[in-house]
Amino acid sequence: MELVAPTPDCPAVVFGEAMIELSDVTDEACRLGVAGDSFNTAVYLSRQGLSVAYMTALGDEAFSDRIAGALTEEGIDTRYVLRRDGGTAGLYAVTVDEVGERSFTYWRSASAARAFFRTQGADDVLRKAERTPLLYLSGITLSLFDESERRQVISFARAVREVGGAVVFDTNYRPRGWESSGEAARTIDALAPHVSIALPTFDDEAILFGFSEPIDSADRWLAAGAREVVVKHGPAGALIAGKGWVPPPETVLPLDTTGAGDSFNAGYLAARLGGAPPKEAAMAGHVLAAKVLRTPGAILPRGGTGPA
Repeated sequence: MELVAPTPDCPAVVFGEAMIELSDVTDEACRLGVAGDSFNTAVYLSRQGLSVAYMTALGDEAFSDRIAGALTEEGIDTRYVLRRDGGTAGLYAVTVDEVGERSFTYWRSASAARAFFRTQGADDVLRKAERTPLLYLSGITLSLFDESERRQVISFARAVREVGGAVVFDTNYRPRGWESSGEAARTIDALAPHVSIALPTFDDEAILFGFSEPIDSADRWLAAGAREVVVKHGPAGALIAGKGWVPPPETVLPLDTTGAGDSFNAGYLAARLGGAPPKEAAMAGHVLAAKVLRTPGAILPRGGTGPA
């Protein structure tokens, strides 16, 4: 499919929650940063020269200020960031095992982002953001909200696609964000007809929909109406619907898998928006993800992103 490149006047919109990240946790200290699946993707899109706006709600305390500052420092437009009186930022800690796999502990139940639709200015922000050429969101975005608010997210995605924008979705299933896997699957099914580009991870799709092969996931998204599907499957690479597998260019021993899928998505989308065909774009995603896999935390040091 053809994509319209975002501009400063009409940037891509990434919708989700940016949080304070605690990493490198020891008994004495930890590293304090800003991360979150959609934030990670927004950062890597911006670092590749794309015009990106982040859409969320923040509180009015110091950690929320830190997140707002991080967005600005990364060149991410904050026109769609709401500030909620008395609200607070979400927080999570990441621990990594000996093979680089990570686990998370969250403190986000009362975060301002979860109250986005109940924050003054939300209707105005949504109306203005409908004009975006590209909306990016994930299963984690959906998990922030209650059932009625999820319907509002789906209505927003439908509006973006109806006026010609592309809606990009990554399943990104985290069980703790949902009452059950069935609830998550039903919500994603409701969004699916409005998704233009699906970037799921096969492990998530297998849990939610019982698929045994990545091609099953690809076929499901195509049947729902997606124009482009890339199923990520770890070291095996990525399956592009109708075009076959794109393996990574090298085998990487991961130091930390945090943010690998988010960075792949950004590398893929940046390349596609730059005119690259899907297979070439998937390779760009692999190259960027490999850099992230070799680095602690989700966000590379500035200057370390390089060309995807």
